[in-house]
Amino acid sequence: MRIRAVSLALAAIVMFVAIGGMVFKGFNFALDFTGGYETEVQFSKTVDVGELRGKLEQAGFKGAQVRVIGSSNEVVIRMQAQESGKRIDGATVVAAVQSAANPATLRDYYYVGPQVGKELAESGLQALIFVVIGFLAYVWIRFELKFAIAAIITTLHDVVLVAGWFALSGHEFDLAVLAGVLSVMGYSINDTIVVFDRVRENFKTLHKLSPLEVMNRSVNQTLSRTIITSFVALLTVLALYFFGGDSLKGMAESQILGIVIGTLSSIFVACPLLLMLGVTKQDLMPKARDEEALNARP
Repeated sequence: MRIRAVSLALAAIVMFVAIGGMVFKGFNFALDFTGGYETEVQFSKTVDVGELRGKLEQAGFKGAQVRVIGSSNEVVIRMQAQESGKRIDGATVVAAVQSAANPATLRDYYYVGPQVGKELAESGLQALIFVVIGFLAYVWIRFELKFAIAAIITTLHDVVLVAGWFALSGHEFDLAVLAGVLSVMGYSINDTIVVFDRVRENFKTLHKLSPLEVMNRSVNQTLSRTIITSFVALLTVLALYFFGGDSLKGMAESQILGIVIGTLSSIFVACPLLLMLGVTKQDLMPKARDEEALNARP
């Protein structure tokens, strides 16, 4: 709590930078949102992704994305409609990437329309709003309004930073990443609630301590649990990042960032926000709140 002013200032600065990245740079949306063509190709031998991209560029397919799926000889090729008007179909794509030394066969080919992408984006936004409202109601009922406000701000801070990273880095943002961002919300709110539970307990038992001392003690008492839990979760997601394949890499990346940022925010942001909102022991005691309200009446 001694460095709460510095931690809140840094959190606010980084959050505004992330928002600026989303507003002015935007996201590198995948075909899930923009629409385009997706072709799955199986080769006889292992393929080099960089070499395939070069072949597609030479064939006139600009901005193609190539990912390995399953084994090292299976790839998925994604591309948007070409500005040159070049026709895109499965046979043409296969012909562009295969060679006599490494023949390929078409496994699947389909087109994702922009209307579908628009509907997916709207559904993702609705899911985000629904989760935020649900968290707000849950924490408000379980604790008190000030706790709910602090928890939601902390959680949104974590989500904005993860989303801002994808905007600033230009990494592809697809449905798997969106799922990872939503899971970050769940992880972040869980971590924050653990700390808030201890704050509530300490407010009830440590009557002589000031709110600042109660917050500081609560964070320290839950610190080992927070770090150990986050470390174990991080090991799991790191395994997913390195060994889960390209199709899961974006989701794993968002979860790695979310775990690190969520852990830091539950330590350095959540309780300082509670102090800023002026939470006291009376906020957790319904009878005391009712008596205070009656005494305040003229």
